[in-house]
Amino acid sequence: MLPEGAEDRLLANANIIADACQTSGVEQWDLIGFQSYGHQLDIEAGKITMAAGGGEGGFGVRVVDGGRFGFAHLVDVAGAQRAVEQAVAIAKKSPSVEGFVLPSEQPAGRVGGRLDRAVLDISPEDLLEQADGVLSEVKSLDERAVVTGGGLGVSATAGCLMNSEGILSAGMTTSHGIGLQVSIEVDGKLTSSYQGQSSRSLLPEIPDCVSRAVHWAQVTQNPLQVESQPVDTPVLMTSEGFSPLFSMVVPSAMTGEKMVRKESFWSDKMGQEVLNPTLSIHDDGLLEGGMNSGSRDGEGVPRRRQNLIEHGRLSGMLWSTRDAAQQVADGRIDAASSTGSASSGGHQSPPSTGCTELFLTSSKQGMSMDALLQHMEDGYVVNSVMGAHTANPSSGDFSVTTSSILKVEGGEIVGSLKQAGLSGNLAKAMNGPVVLGDEVRRQGSYSSGSMHLPNVLLMDGLRINPA
Repeated sequence: MLPEGAEDRLLANANIIADACQTSGVEQWDLIGFQSYGHQLDIEAGKITMAAGGGEGGFGVRVVDGGRFGFAHLVDVAGAQRAVEQAVAIAKKSPSVEGFVLPSEQPAGRVGGRLDRAVLDISPEDLLEQADGVLSEVKSLDERAVVTGGGLGVSATAGCLMNSEGILSAGMTTSHGIGLQVSIEVDGKLTSSYQGQSSRSLLPEIPDCVSRAVHWAQVTQNPLQVESQPVDTPVLMTSEGFSPLFSMVVPSAMTGEKMVRKESFWSDKMGQEVLNPTLSIHDDGLLEGGMNSGSRDGEGVPRRRQNLIEHGRLSGMLWSTRDAAQQVADGRIDAASSTGSASSGGHQSPPSTGCTELFLTSSKQGMSMDALLQHMEDGYVVNSVMGAHTANPSSGDFSVTTSSILKVEGGEIVGSLKQAGLSGNLAKAMNGPVVLGDEVRRQGSYSSGSMHLPNVLLMDGLRINPA
């Protein structure tokens, strides 16, 4: 899957861009480069419909001169000089940010688990065999079930980062992922569930997400007939159901820029209780095997573990080098510096502040699903939501819909609903009684980084409106 010498060629091309920066006489510069290779296949209507492979990549270059910065990206290093000139031209027209300079070299520790050579050895034929196994497993779990969408893929990525101040970092990462939509149709009525899983290392032949997808397609069959009347109620959100809202609202609220600009619902609350006192949130940029962790951030600053909320109290915020300089220069905060939280997000945009591996934890022992249901007594279980991107990250307000919802009475699931609206304020709900489950699952994010979340029982501040 990975061509011989891929990392060496990436570094050689990066040096061509670095030479162009030096030739142009810019005060400071940094650049990132990526080159990915992989195999993937798609599944539709229970069949493998397309298998593909190939590579993609490019470079992003940022120049800084007198506090002004410009950015350009390119694919072919034959255009290096032109890209640098574009970045310089943009910088000349940009406002100066007093105190904005690129970071200098600092020692950074190694983060393991980012490369699994077993993933490098996966061939297209191996991927086809795994897909066949997944399709067979779905049928064995329920003869009625069909994988109506999704796919599998593996990739290897060579990456590098260097700047004019002596920072040079390069390395390889791998990934293996699967996503599948499982549908069940009975008497003309269709239910479905999407589940996914990804890892830096080789996934099992049949990942856990396969059985979860079948399970939720099964349990949402035969919906109950209920009154269409909104009710304030406890809601038990699975990790998959909770993560879209959490990732849309919380990471943004944790950035220093949002906090000092009064655009976070936690602005001006440093040291105050903002969550249930049993809850804590930390961002671990050094997580072994993390999808977004690593030794350095997108600006070359060493990553770290950052405690953001400790036992309910707000204790920290996230900064990139540029955002910190910008907010100090604008007078919104007296002092700020990078927390190693710059996220590159690829080669087509400059680094910005973001989370890496965000964890929600509790000082109390997590509960099993059955125990969470008993604790809730009466309420609902929500496994997925639609419209989470409309949640307001400044206030925490949201209004979404779900067709993967179960009704609970007396601690027992009594059936599903065809559809319902779910609304509330996430900041308020998490500041009330909250109980976490005992199994943490990694989830993707609408904003940045990865979310590591269990099932979450929110007892206050939510409203269900059955359709």
